[in-house]
Amino acid sequence: MLLPDKNAIITGGARGMGRAIALRFAQEGCSSVIADVLDADAAKTVSMVQEKGRRAIAVHCDVTSRQSVNAMVEQAIRSFGQIHILVNCAGIGRPPRLINDISEEEYDRVVAVNMKGVFLCCQALTPHMKANKYGKIITISSLAGIVPAPFSIDYAAAKAAALMITQDLALELAKYNVNVNAILPGMIRTDMTADFAPPGIKDIDAFMSKMAEGIPLRREGTVEDIAAAALFLASEESSYITGDRICVGGGMPWRAAP
Repeated sequence: MLLPDKNAIITGGARGMGRAIALRFAQEGCSSVIADVLDADAAKTVSMVQEKGRRAIAVHCDVTSRQSVNAMVEQAIRSFGQIHILVNCAGIGRPPRLINDISEEEYDRVVAVNMKGVFLCCQALTPHMKANKYGKIITISSLAGIVPAPFSIDYAAAKAAALMITQDLALELAKYNVNVNAILPGMIRTDMTADFAPPGIKDIDAFMSKMAEGIPLRREGTVEDIAAAALFLASEESSYITGDRICVGGGMPWRAAP
């Protein structure tokens, strides 16, 4: 096992990438706190982790609220004693829009979940990891954070900021034996896939198939692809890696020759 007797907090763990990470971690000996606002889905993830023989609890948590995040971390530490791993997976998407079509309310919400949530969760848990002289922090950013596009300024900016928080924090926490890294997913099929589709797209399967034609590996990604990268960064196999990023995009942002 790669994560024997480890405990993780996984924000956004109720479904999608977060659920896949929780299940992959469980296979490798890790118990999890599933922190999410989707209570029913979080409870299902807990049951799935427990079926694999590991402990799990669901904690209702709004990552945009300092009070909610702090309460979640306190409950996690009370329940598990030590938290070894934090996966910042909570995020939201929306259909592509140009800058003048994005309302201030939409901008604030996208930035609050995708960037501020990472900051608050790291801020709440780092004293615990410092005291224990151990920790693994993994942030799910996005290829959108490093590849400019003229239709997702708010989302891309938030994901770029989440990446920079991760890299800056890696330098601060290195002396405490805490590794801090990021995963940058490309086109991954999740429950949120429809949120990123342009207006008017009704056949998501056809849309994803068409988009995959431009990916060097010629396929869309899966949540299991993200979970595999998260497992590597959470394990001791990556003990000499910090402040780095793994692009999980089938070869994107590079493009294959025709």
